[in-house]
Amino acid sequence: MVRFSRFSAIITTAMFACLLSVTWAEDPPFQSLTFEPATQNSVFTSAAGKWDAKIRERGWILKDDTGWRLWYTGYNPDQQPLTMSLGMATSTDGITWTRSSDKPIINDFWIEDMMIVRQAGNYYMFAEGAQDQAQLLRSTDGTHWERIGTLDIRLTDGQPISAGPFGTPTAWFENGIWNLFYERRDAGIWLARSNDMKIWTDVSDDPVIVPGPDSYDSLMIAMNQVIRIGDQYVAVLHGTGSPEKPRQWCTYLATSPDLIHWKKDSRGPLRPVAENKSSGQLVNDAGQWRLYTMHDKVDVHLPQLKPRD
Repeated sequence: MVRFSRFSAIITTAMFACLLSVTWAEDPPFQSLTFEPATQNSVFTSAAGKWDAKIRERGWILKDDTGWRLWYTGYNPDQQPLTMSLGMATSTDGITWTRSSDKPIINDFWIEDMMIVRQAGNYYMFAEGAQDQAQLLRSTDGTHWERIGTLDIRLTDGQPISAGPFGTPTAWFENGIWNLFYERRDAGIWLARSNDMKIWTDVSDDPVIVPGPDSYDSLMIAMNQVIRIGDQYVAVLHGTGSPEKPRQWCTYLATSPDLIHWKKDSRGPLRPVAENKSSGQLVNDAGQWRLYTMHDKVDVHLPQLKPRD
């Protein structure tokens, strides 16, 4: 059982609805919450000496009628040639996880920095492949995956985007339209749209979110997730302002009324930059939002009401 320590009061659905009843101008979604580490903070870690001796970048947690599932990227730096493989774990509470197998569920091609959308009876995975090329995969059960191929993204004039990396693909489906957020060399986040998931067209040749102006994300950014709360969209982002390597990354939020115009949360990082908590995802469990961060382990943070000024 997770002990909630000093933030032990669970935020009920009614309380959460009350928090979201104010307008965006007065109080954006999640502005009244802080996220504190659970006592059992690290809920999923790597397996020494195994194929997933290291856990890399964004994984994905989905809670639905099948229960809790975690998809994650694992690799072993001692095994060559180096490859990034996909593993899966299950849970009854989102805290205690059990690997579904001692082997990856995908190991015949490169998979990392992935997320999943469940739509019309299928699971769609958006992931980085080799050389940071965004990929699309499809599954009917979340375990057996068919690789559809590299995403075909076009500029506003219909020409293909320039050669080079394009990664951290994050999808949102609404009103028959697929929205795809992706980064290029972590220098900005672009938005492309598609009706058929075959050709994706940028809404602008310029990024919809750029690094800065604050120092915590002044050099590199990426988007991990989009959710909708009322008439606002909330993006979970991560960024860094660290010029040295290994870089320190942090997780923070932005809000938008239309998926195009974004406003970064004035609070900045949800956890101190020094904690190096990145690849964040918000998961709703019975009206309570949990913040999971990943790379190179999965940590859970629970919500606490922040006193009003």
